[in-house]
Amino acid sequence: MPAALTIGEHETPIVIRRSKRARYMTLRVDMASGDVVLVLPQRASKAEGLRFIEEKHDWLVEQIAELPPRVDFADGAAVPFKGVEHTVRHYGALRGPAGLGPVWREDDTIWVAGDAAHLPRRLTDWLKRQAREEISSRAHAYAQQIERPIRRIRLHDARSRWGSCTHDGVLSFSWRLVLAGEDVIDYVVAHECAHLVEMNHSTRFWAIVSRLRPGYKRPQKWLRLHGLSLHRYG
Repeated sequence: MPAALTIGEHETPIVIRRSKRARYMTLRVDMASGDVVLVLPQRASKAEGLRFIEEKHDWLVEQIAELPPRVDFADGAAVPFKGVEHTVRHYGALRGPAGLGPVWREDDTIWVAGDAAHLPRRLTDWLKRQAREEISSRAHAYAQQIERPIRRIRLHDARSRWGSCTHDGVLSFSWRLVLAGEDVIDYVVAHECAHLVEMNHSTRFWAIVSRLRPGYKRPQKWLRLHGLSLHRYG
């Protein structure tokens, strides 16, 4: 199986995954990376997978054409912050105005000072700090409500999950949640905090989520439909 396939006018990477539970071959286009993801049942051969991709060539062309473009962190980029679109602007001086630091937000603009080559890293670091503040304050408030301790809070950038909770009280979250609306941040943090009580998705678990974050189904649906788009940025 080639590592890439010509779809339309571009070379598109192919990611092959085998699944013991899959009964049929499935094909999708990853919204964040643009990769073609092929899931094969255990008994299916790679040659069968290649033929399946060739049969779906026209469909793949349509899917890739509809993908939203990636947004690099650069001067003039439109980037969401807590669900509100902001324009990134490079500030030519080495430092920002007194007391503001190298990155600061002003109305609907995020200013990044210093060398333009350092803008992507500085903006990413700033977003991660904002994410930690937003997530930590919510997590400790929710944990206090359910009278459970939090051992530590970690940030990650995994595509597979927005948050996780270990048996010993370590909570992990995607820093990209800070790009989503505050109701989405609330829901994911409430979800993981509820796991401090119930390490499952039972009726009791969802009752805790509902108590911590009433009306959680709306942000839950948004995340399911649009969450992957947050990986387009940076």
